[in-house]
Amino acid sequence: MTEPTEVRSKGLALALLAMTQFVVVLDASIVNVALPSIGTDLDFSQDDLSWVVNAYTLTFGGFLLLGGRMADLLGRRRMFISGLILFGVASLLGGLAQSDAWLIAARAAQGLGAALISPAALSIVTTTFAEGAERNRALGVWGAVAGAGGAAGVLLGGVLTEYLGWEWVLLVNTPITFVAAFFAPRLLVESRDERESSFDIPGALSVTAGLALLVYGLVNAAQAGWESGETLGILACALALLVAFVAIESRTKHPLMPFSIFRLRTLRGANIVGLLVGMSLFSMFFFISLYLQQVLGYEPLKAGLAYLPLAVLIVVSAGGASQLVTRIGFKPSLVMGMVFIAAGLLWFSRVSPDGTYVGDVLFPSMLVAIGLGFSFVPVTIAAVTGTEPGEAGLASGLLNTTQQVGGALGLAIAATVANSTTRDAFAGGERNPAVALTEGFQDAFLVCAGFAILGAVLTAVLISSKDSREHAEAARRGEVEVVPIAG
Repeated sequence: MTEPTEVRSKGLALALLAMTQFVVVLDASIVNVALPSIGTDLDFSQDDLSWVVNAYTLTFGGFLLLGGRMADLLGRRRMFISGLILFGVASLLGGLAQSDAWLIAARAAQGLGAALISPAALSIVTTTFAEGAERNRALGVWGAVAGAGGAAGVLLGGVLTEYLGWEWVLLVNTPITFVAAFFAPRLLVESRDERESSFDIPGALSVTAGLALLVYGLVNAAQAGWESGETLGILACALALLVAFVAIESRTKHPLMPFSIFRLRTLRGANIVGLLVGMSLFSMFFFISLYLQQVLGYEPLKAGLAYLPLAVLIVVSAGGASQLVTRIGFKPSLVMGMVFIAAGLLWFSRVSPDGTYVGDVLFPSMLVAIGLGFSFVPVTIAAVTGTEPGEAGLASGLLNTTQQVGGALGLAIAATVANSTTRDAFAGGERNPAVALTEGFQDAFLVCAGFAILGAVLTAVLISSKDSREHAEAARRGEVEVVPIAG
């Protein structure tokens, strides 16, 4: 039986890990509302302004797999703290930026820090809390903060920009991460994969460069054009590097990513579905923000506050999802979540140029919030089910990578569709910008709904029902073990 002091210790550790994940996810969206102010103060060109977001996404997505494996081999707590310090320093430098290049470089460094923090934190959760009901509860908290981070980022970005200035959307991170780094050695136990000590440098270089180029090609495609020589060249180089990575891993004695991990059917399926979760949801926040400000005419603060019900409901639904997984298994829960997301996005695809917040945003966002909570928790549980303790960082980094790449791919596709539809509307004689923009947003939401529907179908096909049932049965029996947090 778990002692009260151990329960308190685990609770404090989970709070620390969840708080840092919240900051990492939040930082991908918190600058969105502040972009106009940043562009004015630092003389950004309109074309370069998107790189305030993309620089973070690029390094975050490109280095996640490497960060997860470094956590397994070099120590999960060590990499977690290192990432926190890098993230905090980069945030400070970003808040003090005096030029566009300075800010973009700081945002890239933030993304690198996040790529060290996120897989290390999730692998600490999965190795600390025993598989079953205990881990489900922990991942319920994790899923709640991860899911709410995107919505809360827009909310906090609006408040900070309105009252303190755009610099504080970055500066606010520094004290949080430094406090977390101070308490981490006191609350977390160090762990690593003791079976291996060597590091696969060629594999690390090829996969990191390949993923970074892939994310860059995807986020740049909407601007450069999907059929442009630039886009095709970048994506071809990314593919060549990833093929080289596969060749290297099949021959090296101590690979960065042992392909034996893909022996797990549920892990394979969870990562494919995780890709589609990212594709359907990441761009949703982007287009809702544009609809609120460019069509409904909301000011930044009002647009941020409009996300409050969405953020709160995500937290509530994720908490319920952990109990649902214990009761019926992660597979039915994930199917249910993807159906809710698809329903909400289909509703969003009916937004009107003369719409209202309640009818066009609030109610569909409530459906998506329920679906997001019901998806993030079970897909995370499924992605680490059956893995060995030494594979925790790898499995965590792999899921984070698929979701991040999925987000970049989904936004690139949806933005291309939206822009194309809007251009066609203008070419067809439409003179009202709100109408043309709304038609583009409608098609973008429809595409995102298609990703969610495909995710529901593939969940049913690719994820093992046997694994799902056995996990739920073990959780209900209380088959957990006590794993100390701090010694």
